Amino acid sequence: MATIAFIGLGNMGAPMARNLLAAGHHLTVFDISPQAIAPITAMGATAAKDPSSAAAAAVFVISMLPAGDHVRQVYLGPEGVIAAASPGAILIDCSTIDVATAREVNAAASAAGLDMLDAPVSGGVAGAEAATLTFMVGGEERAVAAAEPILRAMGKTVIHTGGPGNGQAAKICNNLILGVSMIAVCEAFVLAESLGLPAQTLFDVASASSGQCWSLTSYCPVPGPVPSSPANRGYAPGFTAAMMLKDLRLAEIAAADLAIPLGSHAAAMYAAFVANGGGGTDFSGIIQGIRRE
Repeated sequence: MATIAFIGLGNMGAPMARNLLAAGHHLTVFDISPQAIAPITAMGATAAKDPSSAAAAAVFVISMLPAGDHVRQVYLGPEGVIAAASPGAILIDCSTIDVATAREVNAAASAAGLDMLDAPVSGGVAGAEAATLTFMVGGEERAVAAAEPILRAMGKTVIHTGGPGNGQAAKICNNLILGVSMIAVCEAFVLAESLGLPAQTLFDVASASSGQCWSLTSYCPVPGPVPSSPANRGYAPGFTAAMMLKDLRLAEIAAADLAIPLGSHAAAMYAAFVANGGGGTDFSGIIQGIRRE
């Protein structure tokens, strides 16, 4: 079993760390919140005083952090993980951040003789809890191969997307599709309501014809047709609207001078929904905002 440092024990990081412990790995953990650390140490993990202390003896260092600035703070500088990591350690950042930061931190790790992977995930909190996440992994092939058994303790799918930063690129592009398609599905159900077409009927037709997509058949934004969707739980989040807004804004940043009008409009719609108090709602709950327009 591997010696692993895990940094960042939030809604995603905590269940991922628990799954590593359940698989028999030895964990040293750090989070800025003592309340986040306590349940993981109760399961057998060791608490560290800071990220560099957590990383010092680890063969793998995994981080799950909110944004690119946090990744820079944890990894870079004389007190960062890169400076503290043991020779031969593999660094794995599972945060969803901008491509430029992922490549910058990877370059710093490479200059220090370390392999680093950007490995953002898809699957939300439910996937993290069930160890069914999909990892989109950018970095050197040898490092991906070495890290794959560790990643598979937390997920069921590991896809090597290419060189440094390509994991983030894949995540951003995937969620651009997801954000736009969810809005289209929501608009279709709102239109159906106005025309007197039952939601179940629209679902039955669209799911068996050209309107079929994941946002419809796996995550239907109205109660009833897909019992496991958040719509049947008052839009309690698997993936919040605030997180979708973050990813759509990352897509806009990555696009730079490239026009992505549907993505930009989707970002504006999610921004309005979040500003009106929907940030903690599941992203499929944007149907509520569409109904109010």
